Amino acid sequence: MALWTSEVPLTNGVVNVSQIPQRSPFRYPGGKTWLVPHARAWLKSLTTKPSNFIEPFVGGGIISLTVAFENLADHILMVELDKDVAALWQTILANDEDNEWLAERILSFDISVESLHLELATPPNSTRERGFQTLLRNRTCHGGILAPGSGILKHGENGKGVKSRWYAQTLAKRVRNIRYVRDKITFVHGDGIQVIQEYAPQETAAFFVDPPYTAGQDGKRAGARLYTHCELDHEELFKQAERVKGGLLMTYDNAEEVKRLAHRHNLSAETISMRNTHHATMRELLISHDLAWTHF
Repeated sequence: MALWTSEVPLTNGVVNVSQIPQRSPFRYPGGKTWLVPHARAWLKSLTTKPSNFIEPFVGGGIISLTVAFENLADHILMVELDKDVAALWQTILANDEDNEWLAERILSFDISVESLHLELATPPNSTRERGFQTLLRNRTCHGGILAPGSGILKHGENGKGVKSRWYAQTLAKRVRNIRYVRDKITFVHGDGIQVIQEYAPQETAAFFVDPPYTAGQDGKRAGARLYTHCELDHEELFKQAERVKGGLLMTYDNAEEVKRLAHRHNLSAETISMRNTHHATMRELLISHDLAWTHF
């Protein structure tokens, strides 16, 4: 089969995330910056450039944004169920006016513990206000966690507290830069599994599936700490993934229960090294119809 690119990058080794372009304004638990080189290799191994790249659980969106900026697919469909995360993406992607409003709001916000608590105590009166508050919470809560009960940073980096992850100039630049690829992105506030079901028969589509929920009891407890929506029918997700006619790449925690799900639905699973936020090397699962493109 002829590849649509002349070179498929090797994926050996643990990725140095400092070398990956940071496109997303989110600081996200379970973020997939480390996976970017592997996602590139997967997409470039496909026989044709995808007409649609679909991320049903988009979260921080680093893979979708990489695909958009690097022109790895003709069109990108980003899907998110969480209304707060959705509000931020809707504000960034809606139009130039809302995008610029958000960038200016970031730059003009005089961050302190007092101003942060005051802002987050004010009910949002629009989608873009909700989006801004989502970004504020994401950048100032421990680990970027948005789930109820997540605490505000007290000490942070070098004792900077809530200012530790609030890089106003950088965040505004990321928001504004997304304008350049906005025309090729569609955002849907909805159910990821339903979207997979809808697009599964499309042979020219490619799905990156990274659900913010883990199979198994331990994973469910962890998911509840990290995400507002932490329940998922994993069996149904794998059932729909099995139906996908185009490209498919899934990521999951390295758990025996997940491996059994993959086997039951005729999918291949391989472990891959990644580093967590504490720089410890961990293993995660890659799942697909065909993992021949990997180099482990």
